[in-house]
Amino acid sequence: MVQSTDLVQQVNPNKQLWEKGDFTQIAATMRESGEALVAKLGIKAGMKVLDLGCGDGTTAIPAAMVGAEVLGVDIASNLVKAGNQRANKAGLTNCFFQEGDASNLFELRDASFDRVVSIFGAMFAPKPMDVAKEMVRVTRKGGKIVMGNWIPGDPTLVAQILKISSAYTPAPPEGFVSPMLWGVESHVTERFGNAGIAKENISFSRETFNFSGAFSPAQLVDRFKTYYGPTMNAFESAAKNGKEAALQAELETLFNSQNQSGLASTTFIPATFLLVTVKV
Repeated sequence: MVQSTDLVQQVNPNKQLWEKGDFTQIAATMRESGEALVAKLGIKAGMKVLDLGCGDGTTAIPAAMVGAEVLGVDIASNLVKAGNQRANKAGLTNCFFQEGDASNLFELRDASFDRVVSIFGAMFAPKPMDVAKEMVRVTRKGGKIVMGNWIPGDPTLVAQILKISSAYTPAPPEGFVSPMLWGVESHVTERFGNAGIAKENISFSRETFNFSGAFSPAQLVDRFKTYYGPTMNAFESAAKNGKEAALQAELETLFNSQNQSGLASTTFIPATFLLVTVKV
C-alpha cells in the first residue's frame, strides 16, 4: 500500500489503524499457512512478485525463498521495517519492503509484475475500485493477481472477530465501504470488471488459513486485544461503555470453541477465506 508522507498532509486513518498495534505478533501465528499458500500459487524462481498489504512478509518471504524477486508494499511503516529486518536476517537480497497505498501505486510502473499477491491486505484499503485498477495496471499481460479475503458472515475465526468487534465500536462514517465486501464474489467480479477484466478470467475457491501457537486460546485473544488494530479499537470503545469484560468473554468463548488443537494450553484455529485468482 504505497503512500509517501510528502503527499499526505492529513492523517490517513488506514495507516493509523495498522500502525496502531504490532501485527507481527498476529502474523507469527500464521507463518505455516503463508508458506503453504505460496507453494500452492506456483511462484517460481525469477518471477517478479508484488505482495500488496504484505505486513512483515508472511507470504513475501516464502516467495523470495523460492527465488522470486519480491517487492512487499504496506501502508504501515512499522510492518515495512519489520519485513526488511526479517528479509535481512534470512539473508535474502531478492526481497524488499516499502511503504505504499494499494489504491495509488504511483511509484510502480505498468505491467511490471508476473504475480500480484494480496493476502488479507489490500482488502482493507479504502477505494476498492481504485485498488482493483492498480492491481491490474501493474500486472503484466499473462500474469495473475491472487487475493485472499475474509468472508462476511463466515462462521470461522476472523470473520467472527471482526463481526464481534464491530458491535462494540461506533458506526463507521457515511460512505464507508466495508472491507469484507472483498469476500463477496459479485463485488470482486464487479471491481475487476471495472478494471477491464472479463468475468471468465476471475475464479474463486474457499481455502483455509490456520492460527497456531504454543499458547492457550485466551492468550491468543490477548494478542488480538493488544496488537491487532480493529480489536484494539473495539476494546477501547468497550472500556468507555463499561463493556470490556463482556467483549473479552465473547472473544474467549469464540476462540475456545474453535480451537482444534485438542489441548487447552495450545492453539490451532482454522479460518476460511475466499481465494481470488485473476488472469490479466
